[in-house]
Amino acid sequence: MAADLKSMNLDELTELLRGLDEPAYRARQVYSWLHKRIARSFTEMSDLSKGLRGRLEAGYDGCFLKIAEHLRSKKDGCEKYLFALHDGNVIESVLMRYRDWNTVCVSSQVGCRMGCKFCASTLEGCVRSLSAGEMLDQVYAIQKDTGERVGGVVVMGSGEPLDNYAEVLKFIRILSGKDGLNLSQRSITISTCGIVPDILRLADEKLEITLALSLHAPSDAKRRRIMPIATRYTIDETLNACGHYFEKTGRRVTLEYALLSGFNDGKEDAEALSSLAKNIKAHVNIIPVNHVPERDFARSDKGRIKEFQNTLMRRGISATVRRSMGEDISGACGQLRRSYLKQAVQYDTMTDTV
Repeated sequence: MAADLKSMNLDELTELLRGLDEPAYRARQVYSWLHKRIARSFTEMSDLSKGLRGRLEAGYDGCFLKIAEHLRSKKDGCEKYLFALHDGNVIESVLMRYRDWNTVCVSSQVGCRMGCKFCASTLEGCVRSLSAGEMLDQVYAIQKDTGERVGGVVVMGSGEPLDNYAEVLKFIRILSGKDGLNLSQRSITISTCGIVPDILRLADEKLEITLALSLHAPSDAKRRRIMPIATRYTIDETLNACGHYFEKTGRRVTLEYALLSGFNDGKEDAEALSSLAKNIKAHVNIIPVNHVPERDFARSDKGRIKEFQNTLMRRGISATVRRSMGEDISGACGQLRRSYLKQAVQYDTMTDTV
């Protein structure tokens, strides 16, 4: 596979071009085209010599993702993109429009190996992790396609970000770098199911990002039923790591909590969750789940969701209900990719019989 230029920081790109007998300023030009001016091909890089553009085209990968499918919700304007990768895999990203800014939800892996029982991303396991360039270009391609500035990024799509630690860290640093989009790190959120050693590592990276923990149950017994990671790390271990992150960074952790009807949405669950959140001064983000046909869990009704939030707030916990978006366009993580793969299999089966 050709070297992925978009995954390189400026120093790495400078060293590569030096090996091609190009001066250092050429690296800044290429870097700007990739990360600030958002070129979609090497041929667009008009201030480079024709010879250099040809060499880059022939020998290197600019990681220019192709849109395989693009859906727009008629309900809320949310847009879902399916991107084709160089190796034939596909990944999905979501553009969410809010009143004052646009947020892009990016994937960090092709699929996921964490095995959470309510999620579509894990149904086929993890094929591979994404490069920093493949994560970056989800943001760039959407900004280029819409012509609208991206103001926030959440790494909450398919995959477990901390299972792809090095590339996710490079993604954050390039995305927030002054020579690229220069997105504030405070506008970047990383969501993890709770890989404790990597949460502790992340606390020492001197970043200003928000850490979100996918908790989804207030007790170890319940959490183990829906999240295999809970068999490796207890809630106490995981929240202690989150508390350490808060102490080291000053950034309050968010506890993500998907309400599953009849399973984790009772008053006693809310009371237990409030105690956990209070211990680490966390914010709670309540998530009304999008239905996944292959999963048994259903969304709690609106009354139960509101009562759950009220119970938390009466106990002094900051709690919001995430606005549900994209239900009419396979909104849940992994659903669009799974639908696309099913159609591809059906097509292959049909052509094999012709």
